[in-house]
Amino acid sequence: MIDLLKIAKIESSGGNLFKELSNLFEDAKIKPSGYPDAVVWQGGNHNGIINPVAHSLTDAYALLGTIAAIDILGLPFYAVPMWSQFRHDTKLEALAWFGNIPTTSIKWSTAGDAYVNDENGNKVVVMGKSGNAHLRTQAGVYCNVRPYGPITVVRSMPCLPYSQNKTKFSVNDDGIVHSEMNSPGVQMAYANRLFLKLVNSSGAIGRIATKPTQAMEDGINAGLHSWLIKDTKFEVGRKYAVDPFEEHKESIEKIIKLLPSDFKNGMENWSGRIEQHIADTNYGLLVWDLINKQNTIVLSTDLDGDRLTDLLADISDPLRAYSGMVANKLGKDINTKKLWEEMGYKTGNGRDMTSVMYRMDGPPIHEQTLGSADAMLLRLLDGDEWVGGTKQPYDPRIHFVLIRDAYIDANPDNKNLHEWLNKSLNKFDKVYEGNRPGFLEGYKSLKKAITPWGK
Repeated sequence: MIDLLKIAKIESSGGNLFKELSNLFEDAKIKPSGYPDAVVWQGGNHNGIINPVAHSLTDAYALLGTIAAIDILGLPFYAVPMWSQFRHDTKLEALAWFGNIPTTSIKWSTAGDAYVNDENGNKVVVMGKSGNAHLRTQAGVYCNVRPYGPITVVRSMPCLPYSQNKTKFSVNDDGIVHSEMNSPGVQMAYANRLFLKLVNSSGAIGRIATKPTQAMEDGINAGLHSWLIKDTKFEVGRKYAVDPFEEHKESIEKIIKLLPSDFKNGMENWSGRIEQHIADTNYGLLVWDLINKQNTIVLSTDLDGDRLTDLLADISDPLRAYSGMVANKLGKDINTKKLWEEMGYKTGNGRDMTSVMYRMDGPPIHEQTLGSADAMLLRLLDGDEWVGGTKQPYDPRIHFVLIRDAYIDANPDNKNLHEWLNKSLNKFDKVYEGNRPGFLEGYKSLKKAITPWGK
C-alpha cells in the first residue's frame, strides 16, 4: 500500500515531492525525442504483452488519484513529473518532456493558480499558470475532441483567444490593454479536416462555432473550413452570408501552400450535413441537441470549445432538477436520475467526460477535463472530506475511465485487455455505489477488489 496521505502532506507543505515519488518508481528505458536528460519513470507490469501508457504526475487529487489508480491496476506505465513546483523549477521544460513522449499518454489536470517557491525561496505564482497552452505548443497539438452523450466538441487548440506572448503584452497609460496572438494556421486546417472526417464517418450533424463576422482569426478558421468542403459531397444548411474563404483568400492560400499536396485526397467522397453558425448560437443549440438526443459534432475555437464543453458537462444536473420541480408541481414524486436513464439519456454530471488531444506527430494525448481538485484535497488534509455532511469526498472514477480509454487506444486489438479494463471499472463502480467512501478508504477497498493486470 502506498502512503497516499504522506504524499499529499509533502505536496501541500512544499516538501521534496520529487524524492518521495522517485522512490516509488524506477528510471524508464525511454526518453522523449530531443530531451536526453528528461526525467521519465516507469512502473507496473512491463511484460511486453501490452503497450504502456505515459502519465503526467501533476497536482492535488489529479496526482493522488493517478498514483492510486496505477498502483491498483498494475498496468505498465511511464510517468513524467509535472506538478506545479517541478514545472516551475524546470522552467516548463517538463511539459516538453511529456509532450514528446512517443506513446499514448494521459495529461492529468494541472493547478493553474498555485504558489510555488522561486530559487530564493520566495512564494510566487507558478510559471506558465496551468501550462496547458505551453504543453499544447510543445506537443504539436492541433485539436482536442470531447464526446459526451450525443455531442462531440472538436476544439481547434491553436485558436487561443488569449495573450500568448508575455513580452508583447502591455497596458499603456491610457489603460489600453495590448496583447498579441500567434495561431498556427496549418494546425487549424488539420482540426477542420478531423471535424469533417468525424461528420462523414458518424452521420452526425456538423455545426461550426466560429465568429468570422467579428474576429479576423475566426475568419481564417472559417475560411479554411470553406475551402475544405469545396468539391466534397457535404450539404450545407445554414450558410455564412459571406464566404470567408473568398474574403480572406490571399491569407488562407498562404496556409494552403504549407499543407501536404495530398491533404484533401479522398475528401471528394465525404458527405454529411453542415450548419455554419455564429459561435454564440451553439450554446442554445447544444442544449436542444442534448434534449433531442441529436448526434452532433461541433467545430469550435479553443475558448468557445472550453465553454461549450463546460456547459455540456454541467447542464444535465439542472435539467434533471427542473424535471423534478415540474413533477412536484404536478403532485408527482419521481426519481429524476432513474427517469433520465429510462428516457434514454446517457449524460451524468460531467465527471465521466473524456477528452483526447491530437498531435501533428505521435500518438494522441488523453486528457482529464476536470480540475486538479486542490480544494477537495484540503478537506482530506483537514481530516473531514465530508465537511460536516455538506460535501462528498473526491470521486476518482475519471482516473479509471481515462486509463481504460487510453490503454484501449494504445492496444486496439487486445480484447483480453479490453475485457479486463471493463471488468475493473465495474468493480470500481460496485465499491463506490451508494454512499461514497473517503478517498483513502476507497483506495484500500479497490486494492482488495481489483486483481492487478498480469497477476
